[in-house]
Amino acid sequence: MDTRIRHHRISVAGVDTFYREAGPIGAPVILLPHGYPCSSYQFRNLMPRLADRWRLIAPDYPGFGYSESPEDFSYTFDGYAAWLNLFVETIGLERFIIYLHDFGSPIGARLAIMKPERIVGQIIQNGDIPYEDALGPKYAEIEKTWSLPVEGMHAEMRNAVTEANFREEFLNDVRPDLKALIPADLWHLHWSLMTERRKDFTATLLSDLKNNRAWFSFHRQYLRTHRPPTLIIWGPQDHYMPEESGRAYLRDLPDAEFHLLDGGHWLLETNLDEVVPLVSGFLERLDTGPQ
Repeated sequence: MDTRIRHHRISVAGVDTFYREAGPIGAPVILLPHGYPCSSYQFRNLMPRLADRWRLIAPDYPGFGYSESPEDFSYTFDGYAAWLNLFVETIGLERFIIYLHDFGSPIGARLAIMKPERIVGQIIQNGDIPYEDALGPKYAEIEKTWSLPVEGMHAEMRNAVTEANFREEFLNDVRPDLKALIPADLWHLHWSLMTERRKDFTATLLSDLKNNRAWFSFHRQYLRTHRPPTLIIWGPQDHYMPEESGRAYLRDLPDAEFHLLDGGHWLLETNLDEVVPLVSGFLERLDTGPQ
C-alpha cells in the first residue's frame, strides 16, 4: 500500500490552493483543516500513518502555507468556512470525517453546520472550544483588545504577528522535555512564508475572534442536535485550551470518547504514537457508508 503524501494545486473559486493528500482515492475521507499559525504541514506525520485505509486531505487556507493570498478574500472565520466548503465541493467530497484542531475547529464546525449529513464523525484535538467559561488564561490577553476601536484592535493584532510569537504559539505551555520534541521548523517555516500583506490578513482573522464569540451558541446547538460520533484527544499543557476546555465538550457530547494525553496543543509533534492508535480505533468503529 502506497502511504506517501501527494502534493497538489487546484483553483478554488479563483484562489490558487495547495493541498496534501494521502491514501487510496476511493477510501473513506478524513478532512484536515489546519490551525494557526500553521498550515497543512502540521499533518505531515499523521497522514502516512493512516493512509493504508483512509484518504486524508489537508488544504492550506488562503493566506497560509503555499496557497495564494488574494486581496479580495474574507479573512474571517465565516470567510474561511465558505472557502473550505467550496474546496470540498471542488474536489468532490460528499461524506467525510473531520479533524478539528485550533482555528480549524471553528472553521470546520461551520462547515459541518452547513450540511450536517456530510459529517461521518469528528476528531477534536485541542480545538478552539465554544464554551466561554472553559477558555484558558491566554484568551484573557486577547479579550483585552476587544474594547479598542476596530482600527486599534487590528493594529494590536498585527503587532502580535511576530516570529517570537509564532515560536510561543508552537511551544505553548509544554514541559521542557516535550518542547525538545517540537521542531523549530514549525515557526521558521511558517514565518518565512509571512509577508506584509499576510500580516494584515492574519490580523483580520485574529480580530475576528471577537465576532466568533457570538457564534459559540450555534456551535453548541449543532453538537446537541446532531451528536456526531466524536473522539476527543486532549493535551492539557495548553495555555489556550487546558484540560477543562476539552472536558467542556462532554456537556453537549456525553457519548464522546475522551482521552487525556501527557502533552499540549501540538500532540501530533509530541504524542503521535499515542494519537495514531486512538484515531485508528475510532475510525474502525465508524459506519462510513458508501463513498
